Amino acid sequence: MNEKISSFAPVLPDKPKVLILGSMPGGQSLEKQEYYGNPRNHFWKILFELFDQTPLEDYQAKLNFVKDKGIALWDTIGKCYRRGSLDANIVDEEPNNIIELTKQFPSVKLIACNGGKAYDTFRRNFSIEELVDIDVIKLPSTSPIPGRYTKTFEGKVEEWKQILDYL
Repeated sequence: MNEKISSFAPVLPDKPKVLILGSMPGGQSLEKQEYYGNPRNHFWKILFELFDQTPLEDYQAKLNFVKDKGIALWDTIGKCYRRGSLDANIVDEEPNNIIELTKQFPSVKLIACNGGKAYDTFRRNFSIEELVDIDVIKLPSTSPIPGRYTKTFEGKVEEWKQILDYL
């Protein structure tokens, strides 16, 4: 663990309604400089399934897709040390300023945390009272790494459908 790794800039449509927060991009994502760049991660597949769309391969087209739907992407952690790609290996984390982002974009009505680490980091660093008219939910992780509460792809899609109520 030589130097801190940094997350990406947020992906922001003009008037985002849903802000999806990951924890910190994994190794493949950091190498590619793409949100959810590991082809085994279910994130993009789930989002396209929610809208009954054929998955797109081009990264810029994926970003345009989420922006067109009113979805913003970011991470709860701005910088940290981590050996490998596991959230469990994250140390000395510095959170992104999510509250400030929601103040800049009052159209956000839902913060959807992609997995337990994103949710726990958010709750540890920010007070729900700081959010005005914004719901916060924890969704099952789209990570390809099996966890304690891993659901089937279909089970993940079913839970992720909650974001549709805000779009």
